[in-house]
Amino acid sequence: MATVEECRTALSSLVDQLAELDPATRRKHVIERTVGCRVTDLDVTFTGRIHAHGADGMAEHPGGGAPATDIRFTIGSDDLVAFADGRLDFGRALLTGRIKVEASFGDLLRLRKAF
Repeated sequence: MATVEECRTALSSLVDQLAELDPATRRKHVIERTVGCRVTDLDVTFTGRIHAHGADGMAEHPGGGAPATDIRFTIGSDDLVAFADGRLDFGRALLTGRIKVEASFGDLLRLRKAF
């Protein structure tokens, strides 16, 4: 099981990957949304905001009490680290239930194209 710090680092890496996308691709596939990532085995939720310029406002919420978000991911700590490192394919993880996503269909398609 990964630690909260490792998960924080993994999320930071994903934010960096988003920032490294070509600006035209980012504008096309990333629209402003609030995002939450619940790490089930650590009982912590990270929230923030993604937009055409990247992401910001990342906050950590141990236990319950995280604010509602437009897009919600649920994932185990080891899978989050593997996803951020490129060892876990988003589509395959989604189909096998290792990552669960609550979002509109349009948001899901945009995110898949962005990552």
